[in-house]
Amino acid sequence: MKGPELVRRALAGGYPVCYIHTWEEGRVERTLATTAQKFFESPVPFFVWSCVDGLSAGEERFAGTEDPLKALDLIVSSKEAGVYLLKDLPALLDARPELVRRLRDCYRRLKGKGKFIFLSSPRLILPEDLKREIYVIDFDLPDEGEIAFLVAHFGRHYFPEKGMTEEQVFRVASGLKGLTLDECEHVLMKVLGRRRQYEEAAYDEILSEKEQASKKEGVLEFVPPRFTLEDIGGLENLKDWLLKRRHLFTRQAAEAGLPVPKGILMMGMSGCGKSLSVKAISALWNLPLFRLDMNLIFGTENPEYTFHRALRTTEILAPVLLWIDEIEMAITGGREAGGGDPSLGRIFSTFLTWMQEKNALVFVAATANRIHLLPAEFIRKGRFDQVFFIDLPNEVERKSIFAVHLKKQKVDLNKFDVVFLAKATKGFNGAEIESVVQAAAVEAFNEKRPLAEEDITRQMTYTVPLSKTMEDQIKAIKSWAHDRALSASKAIG
Repeated sequence: MKGPELVRRALAGGYPVCYIHTWEEGRVERTLATTAQKFFESPVPFFVWSCVDGLSAGEERFAGTEDPLKALDLIVSSKEAGVYLLKDLPALLDARPELVRRLRDCYRRLKGKGKFIFLSSPRLILPEDLKREIYVIDFDLPDEGEIAFLVAHFGRHYFPEKGMTEEQVFRVASGLKGLTLDECEHVLMKVLGRRRQYEEAAYDEILSEKEQASKKEGVLEFVPPRFTLEDIGGLENLKDWLLKRRHLFTRQAAEAGLPVPKGILMMGMSGCGKSLSVKAISALWNLPLFRLDMNLIFGTENPEYTFHRALRTTEILAPVLLWIDEIEMAITGGREAGGGDPSLGRIFSTFLTWMQEKNALVFVAATANRIHLLPAEFIRKGRFDQVFFIDLPNEVERKSIFAVHLKKQKVDLNKFDVVFLAKATKGFNGAEIESVVQAAAVEAFNEKRPLAEEDITRQMTYTVPLSKTMEDQIKAIKSWAHDRALSASKAIG
């Protein structure tokens, strides 16, 4: 239910003192001003109080009401009905118990008098003594429809000849979700104001603006969309799964009643493309990608609260892609037994419940290396849509990986025997193949000559792959994942 409707319901219920929990002070003020004019049988005055200006109604100010206690006294003694917005009062409640007492008095003395007090703050600061008297309203950020109305207005203003199509309007509105209306206006002015017509590059800029919101949380990192599926060699089963779901986060899919994917878990050896695959999803699905840094969460004074706030932020910013890297560390804190810190268990429980019940368009892409640390309830159906196991690349995939990285060096592929290179690197993971090509390119560059196949084979002899140094661990990982996950690679005959 939208914030304005919740305000009207609170008035209809006769609640004399309400607390609006929101960042959008200006939008709340406009909503209450409109409500004061239209909700009652006849318009009633609308008053605003702040700790700087005191109580005011339009241009009229009431002297001496900078002190909130005097402002509340004036409200109680007033003979006329009215709607009162008190902006800064919640921050003062803990330090001034007399304000708590006065608000409790207001609750009783304003009942049935047509006078309604609304406190407003982005933080929910509610003393225990007030919890029974105050009605709390979560005034959510604007929904897609409200933002679309604003986008259409800016489209007509900046592009009077061509304007923006309905599909473009709702696409931009979806990208702006999670921002306040004021923030949306600033972004639209910055991104659209310097263009003569709408273009796809504008949408990418709009997505990057969500980086501001993640920076304020401190534990969410915005990851720009730099990679595509073409940057991934192999993993055909995973690619096929992603391609079939690329349009499920669109308005058309929602109107068709199609299910929205919850998440994907990719587990396997280090260096085999898990992180690269997550980054490619962002570009394929046109979703902003945020990485949740669990190390930063456990470094805060209250990890549980910080984790909950991070999840709440992703819901506000939705639709988004949430990347949790090495999620087994988040569950166990890096300890084999997973014991010790009780907050670990509570965070794990919170995450499982959230994954099961979340309604926001947040797709979770989790990766894991030490998969034997994952509890059975974590990978059961219902948490994630699919669990993929990413093994060491097979010969066909190694050939594709070589082709990807040789193309980045801008060489003629016909001068390289990628079939031989693929056969010669059995047991190498994708990161090791990339490192071999890059090291060979550096050697060739230093000698001021083109990259040659001999440079690559020479670097291969210097490399000892993880499959040899960690042979036992890799066998254990494969055995564990055999009946628990779907192979990300297509079987070769």
